[in-house]
Amino acid sequence: SQGRLDHLLAVRLVAGDALMLLATFSWAGYSWLLARRPAALADWAWTDLLAGQIVFGLPLALLMAVAEQTWTAVPLQPGALLAGALLFIALGPSLLAYRCWSLGVESGGPALAGFFANLTPLFAALMSLYWLGDRPQPFHALAFALIAMGILVSSRT
Repeated sequence: SQGRLDHLLAVRLVAGDALMLLATFSWAGYSWLLARRPAALADWAWTDLLAGQIVFGLPLALLMAVAEQTWTAVPLQPGALLAGALLFIALGPSLLAYRCWSLGVESGGPALAGFFANLTPLFAALMSLYWLGDRPQPFHALAFALIAMGILVSSRT
């Protein structure tokens, strides 16, 4: 909304918004289960749990990739850039980030880890400044202040 009420009032929800809500609830459930691992999974190493996620997630991701290639006008362009991007995604967000998140949830619990999830929009804004050349706007400062205040208020006992 860029800090403008008229932009916020003009927002129209689409089917993808429901998918994002589902993803948010799924992530919350995943984080909750990390801290309360069922007895049947108590002896599993984190690599075993990650392998289980890959077994179920990879076929769905491949299906979605095929659907995207079928229904959109943007063809996949194989090459070194694509291979590098896939390698980055496989190692960064798919392996390293999950391991760090799991360690954080195990160490501090899902409530504490949830505070850091609220920083995602802040980091996205900072990355857009660097990689996209976006210029800081007053609404960025307001959003940062609201995020910081939200973390501060919710962390009080």
